[in-house]
Amino acid sequence: MVTTGPPARRSAVLRMLVVAVALAGALFGGAVPASAHAALTGSTPAQGSVVDRAPEQVALTFSEGVAMGDDSIRVLDPHGKRVDRGKLRNLCSGATVKYGTGLPPGLGNGTYTVAWQAVSADSHPVSGAFTFSVGAPSKSSAAVPQQEAGGGLVGALYGIARCLAYAGFVLMAGGAAFVVACRPAAALVRSVQRLVVQGWALLTGTTVAMLLLRTPYTGSGDLADVFDLGGLQQVLLTKPGAALVSRLLLLAAAALFVAVLFGAFARAHEPAGAGGTTDAEGEAGAVDPAEEARRRKDLTFGLGIGGVIVATGLAATWAMAEHASTGLQPAVAMPVDVLHLLAVAAWLGGLATLLVSLYWGPPVERTAVRRFSRIAFGSVVVLAATGVYQSWRQVGTWSALTGTAYGRLLLLKVGLVAVLVGIAWVSRRWTARLGEARAAEDPAAAAGAGGTAAPTDAADAADVADAAQEAGEPVERQSAKAAGKATGKAAAGAPAASSTATATATATAASPDPDPAPASEETPDTDPEVAPDPDTEPEPSTDPDPTRAAQLARQQAALRSARTKRLRDADPERLGLRRSVLAEASVAVVLLVVTTVLTATEPARTEAAVQAASGGQSTASNQPQVLTVPFDTGGPHGKGTARVDLDPGRSGNANELRLRLSDPSGKAMDVPEVKVSFTQKAKKLGPLPVVPRHTDTGHWRASGVQLPVPGQWQLSLLVRTSDIDQVTEIRNVKIG
Repeated sequence: MVTTGPPARRSAVLRMLVVAVALAGALFGGAVPASAHAALTGSTPAQGSVVDRAPEQVALTFSEGVAMGDDSIRVLDPHGKRVDRGKLRNLCSGATVKYGTGLPPGLGNGTYTVAWQAVSADSHPVSGAFTFSVGAPSKSSAAVPQQEAGGGLVGALYGIARCLAYAGFVLMAGGAAFVVACRPAAALVRSVQRLVVQGWALLTGTTVAMLLLRTPYTGSGDLADVFDLGGLQQVLLTKPGAALVSRLLLLAAAALFVAVLFGAFARAHEPAGAGGTTDAEGEAGAVDPAEEARRRKDLTFGLGIGGVIVATGLAATWAMAEHASTGLQPAVAMPVDVLHLLAVAAWLGGLATLLVSLYWGPPVERTAVRRFSRIAFGSVVVLAATGVYQSWRQVGTWSALTGTAYGRLLLLKVGLVAVLVGIAWVSRRWTARLGEARAAEDPAAAAGAGGTAAPTDAADAADVADAAQEAGEPVERQSAKAAGKATGKAAAGAPAASSTATATATATAASPDPDPAPASEETPDTDPEVAPDPDTEPEPSTDPDPTRAAQLARQQAALRSARTKRLRDADPERLGLRRSVLAEASVAVVLLVVTTVLTATEPARTEAAVQAASGGQSTASNQPQVLTVPFDTGGPHGKGTARVDLDPGRSGNANELRLRLSDPSGKAMDVPEVKVSFTQKAKKLGPLPVVPRHTDTGHWRASGVQLPVPGQWQLSLLVRTSDIDQVTEIRNVKIG
């Protein structure tokens, strides 16, 4: 078959420029305020404040809508006893999101701790704690919870499930799209079938896991709560729970789609003479080509429409429960997010399917690769356009790209996409060379069909001989069998044109006589020991010995495998294409992980809004810094634990440092000397010494601790238990 040449070089360069410009546009943004992750923007009483008398209630203000219950806000007295009324108050008004809890009258003086936990509108749990004092700060205060909501083992498992859910969707949706739109013959490839089915199973399993993990993920953090049926019932009433249940229902429809794809659709695209005809067609004796073409067209159209509907519904289950569902312009952001996910699946899922087809399947046609190349380019354009909008919505300013964790992750993602596009450009060049090579080989293939053997066919004949020797059979007999099988196939006309040429050339090269006539004359009808066609089962009557039959079956499988591998490896263009696609897939895996982390990170706009509401402080200033530091001076009574509280943990403010030392039994212990200092190596500040005063057994306190700039500081704690026994422990602490 005559093939067209590769596209013009200027056209390829123009397409690359379009992609580069679109990716660069993702870095531009405006200054319209928006938010996604909920964050605490204010409280009454304020964090670290000292009030003359106990307030009637504690109120918290958030950057966006949150879900809270009666136990979401807890107020603890200096001894750790809960003193709030245990009833949530909804104080929201207009665009202000505010909740509170009442306090009983007659609360005594001292330092009170407020611990809160909520689920933001984008399904992520958030939590925090702060202190305020009545009358004057007390010597002791309740312990502040150190594990954030959504952390620990449960948080790690939930994060892994989220990442695997994305991967399952990409493999299932992208693999099915590749089969329907690029290479229908891939529906018959076992490796492709496994990839799509495993993608469906992965997405289904992770969806069930996420549904069970929602209760501990947004609540206690205890893994045993996955079996809490009451908590599961409450989860089903929430927006994330409804999205997960909807995803399971859509996966049931996706299972039917996959069954039809690898059932009726695969049978409709079986090659002639390969067992692809139905019983009715066999009785009729012939298949009408026009009827068969119409049937294939109807199946392709139906699967295409149905697949788009199911894939869009699955993508919407993410959009309706995560970042796109809240903040600025959700009515626009949700459809954009769906398009973004579909483009990711079409590109990366199709890439994975092409990879397994190249490595574990028959040679992939040049036309299929070029079809996918066009779809991949369109997907990249859609990704760039939707990424521009999402970047503007979540970041907004140039400074946020480098000044926030979300912005830095976004830059990393853009860089990975750029690398992926660069490798894809290399793959496109291999694809173009693949087209040129196939066009040049057509005359040789035609000559091979007439009886002239190609060099690769001779090597294939060597494989036949090797396999014969491994089976303990004479080389001449096995070569004759291979020749008879190839000639029989050519006479029947079962394979395609290229396969016929290869088989005939193999028969010619395998013959011990340069004249191909003897090999051609030896057909399955003249040799009773001719090996059966690999596509058909051997007849029991020809070889009654089961051991011999099993040996022949293994031999035929080895021959087919060796021939397929040699055909693949003998083509340098296809070898280069496989390697470049493998590199693309490797980068795509890293990109998928970064994307999952990005969706769980507080967007830059929210962080900026919190800083503006708190007078320029970072989100870390919403929570006092608490450190638990074990120490061992090495001498008698030298083991213990130090608890350091730095409240409110802000730069530029007068912080209060409280230190408590306890022995291994938990009892307060005194030591001759303790020293505390702070150092910030990044800006070459410090060490700044702090001299705490001894206030009680095992207790020290220092007021007016000034840390000039926010950032990561090193706290150095020196504990001396005797004249010669002392130790210095260093810990990192984040100051807002």
